[in-house]
Amino acid sequence: MRRILFESLVKRPLTEAAPRPDEAALAELAANVDRAARRRLGRSLSIREVDAGSCNGCELEIHALNNAFYDLERFGLRFVASPRHADVLMVTGPVTKNMREALQRTYDATPDPKWVVAVGDCAADGGIFAGSYAVVGGVSAVVPVDLHIRGCPPSPTQLLKGLLALLV
Repeated sequence: MRRILFESLVKRPLTEAAPRPDEAALAELAANVDRAARRRLGRSLSIREVDAGSCNGCELEIHALNNAFYDLERFGLRFVASPRHADVLMVTGPVTKNMREALQRTYDATPDPKWVVAVGDCAADGGIFAGSYAVVGGVSAVVPVDLHIRGCPPSPTQLLKGLLALLV
């Protein structure tokens, strides 16, 4: 046991290097999102994330948008704690029967103009949970959806591109 502990202290960790960011593409994406948000809303875009019954894979990718690598706020996008302050509802997972009413109330509490973004394959059509006794279906079975971002889970870059498509 002592030998294994000593070896783990001496050897370097076996991790992969982070991918190199394409600074030019990210800068262009930031400018486009900021310009579109200000044109459509006159201000930055506020997002409320709602988990309607997902496996948390999409949430991990959404939370990555706030880290220092992607830095969502430089694009003029930010997450808010209340649907009353949101412009966009970003919904993940298939809508479970227990979350149907909560999602509907959140949608009703969001002021107009508002957009709903269904994130991931499960939010689009129920994904692998479709047909389950506990699932109502995709997000569009409960509230109108303006944009579907496919993937299981979609990458943070795909999420940013989807939000840009929503604004343009």
